[in-house]
Amino acid sequence: MEKSLFEQMGGTYEMRGDYRFPCLALPAEEKPVGVWGQRHLRYIRQHRKALYTALWMGGGLHDYLADIDRQAEEMFFQLVKDYAQRQGITERLKAENQMEWVGRMNSCKAQVEEVIMAELIYT
Repeated sequence: MEKSLFEQMGGTYEMRGDYRFPCLALPAEEKPVGVWGQRHLRYIRQHRKALYTALWMGGGLHDYLADIDRQAEEMFFQLVKDYAQRQGITERLKAENQMEWVGRMNSCKAQVEEVIMAELIYT
């Protein structure tokens, strides 16, 4: 019997009753790339084409973007916490005046996003 294309490429089958099923395995789970990694990807595709091509051709693009995303997430949470503390945004303010707390926290988040974009994403 002639080998199938799957067998010619190194695949194997397993018998279950009268049927042959291919032995398939899922690829190893990759680290997720979030919004920060996607923003950096867009930036390097447009402005740093040599870096993008080298990472893509070398197979390290996904890991690189996942690492950038992880760094940005950690930086985001730490800076929001620091900015809120410096500006006196407390749980007491949240309990007394929720709308002011929301406005001030949104301001902190916007400032932190600008810092991350400047220092991590657009570099």
